Amino acid sequence: MKKALLTLAAIAGLTIAANAQTEKGKIMVGGQVGFQTSKVKDTDLKDNSFSINPTVGYFVSDNWAVGTGVGYDWSKNETNKENSTKRDAFQVSPFVRKYSANGPLRFFAQLSVPMSWGKTTTEVASVKSESKFENYGVELAPGMAYFPTSKIGIELKVRGLYYNHNNNKTADRSTNTFGLDANSLAPTLGVQFHF
Repeated sequence: MKKALLTLAAIAGLTIAANAQTEKGKIMVGGQVGFQTSKVKDTDLKDNSFSINPTVGYFVSDNWAVGTGVGYDWSKNETNKENSTKRDAFQVSPFVRKYSANGPLRFFAQLSVPMSWGKTTTEVASVKSESKFENYGVELAPGMAYFPTSKIGIELKVRGLYYNHNNNKTADRSTNTFGLDANSLAPTLGVQFHF
């Protein structure tokens, strides 16, 4: 009987702790860090990239959070020692997120407005050229979060429905992209800390 009561008390404690993560007034902190490098054997082909995008959110009411991500993205592609393309950008992505009902496993939907501003530098035979760009978009991403403790949420989400407008300011050319990316085999995995 004691084991059953202790088990029931532990489940109740975990449920109460899991319910407290998305209450009004709570803060969540997380983000993404990425690094990739590749080199083709017996050639000069190299690709390197790095990104850092911390995020912070505030629960304006139970299960509703607003926040933003601010970050930097850098990549460089070299075809040989004299030819390369480098891209760097500053990124901002405000968002609104709605969590489902209480429990340790919750589904959520996130509406975000990703924006970035940067430049692409191309070097061909030691001649450099620069082009500036700006991106504006809207994304509706579904996901789920598992809360093993009252302070940590492990998230799995897909990109979902998105629209992006890219404007190459130097060439005075713009591109609009619309799509649905719900590939369950390539989700993003993240950890958010709740305070």
